[in-house]
Amino acid sequence: MNRITNLFKEKKNNILSIYFTAGFPSLNDTIEILKTLDETNVDLIEIGMPFSDPIADGPIIQNSSNVAINNGMNLNVLFDQLSDIRNITDIPIVLMGYINPVYQFGYKKFIQKLVKCDIDGVILPDLPLEDYRTEFQSSFNKYNLSFISLISPNTSLKRINQIDMNSKGFIYVVSSSSITGNNKDFNSSQIEYFKKIKKLNLYNPTIIGFGIFNHKTFKSACKYSNGAIIGTNFIKSLNKNNLRKSIKNYINSIR
Repeated sequence: MNRITNLFKEKKNNILSIYFTAGFPSLNDTIEILKTLDETNVDLIEIGMPFSDPIADGPIIQNSSNVAINNGMNLNVLFDQLSDIRNITDIPIVLMGYINPVYQFGYKKFIQKLVKCDIDGVILPDLPLEDYRTEFQSSFNKYNLSFISLISPNTSLKRINQIDMNSKGFIYVVSSSSITGNNKDFNSSQIEYFKKIKKLNLYNPTIIGFGIFNHKTFKSACKYSNGAIIGTNFIKSLNKNNLRKSIKNYINSIR
């Protein structure tokens, strides 16, 4: 069974998902970060595939992608780094990025590498649901891979239901119609939006992302969903001179 599916069967609440950019701060830090996150017992790990022209990432994640690309990170390097990852951690791992690098890499080759590296799922925010169904869905079903879609406050109920029926793993609930990295407490309209999504009783579990940056916002997000995703503030916390300590201190501060 897919590790993401197992996770949500075993743990219903307070799921902590951490996002980081592969190849940042240094090209070969990917494995060190994964090892340390495993030691801190986070529940889910999202590895960002660096891309030069993101549509939803704020300046912190954009900068980390630019640094990673300049460091030499690309999909070939990333899959080489992840080739033995299951000797290091059994935590569910999701790759997150944009469709252009995947298209250039080759859809079939990309899926083959996911399977070979034992990756559990993918988030591609700019891949239309219809294109996923045409190009990916049969292979994802064949290899038991999760396709995780995003919904936002602007997503219609009809579209949410379509996404829910064609996703597997969880639904990524974007907390606001903005880029990542907004360090403000949730406002009343966001809370109402979370409550509305929770009342839908979707087939897939939900995790809230965008704007989760401390213990308070993490616990608030978990009140209305199965968990929360932290990316920007985790990346900001990384100290390349003492990577392991900075990761452990940050995860402890969230919990």
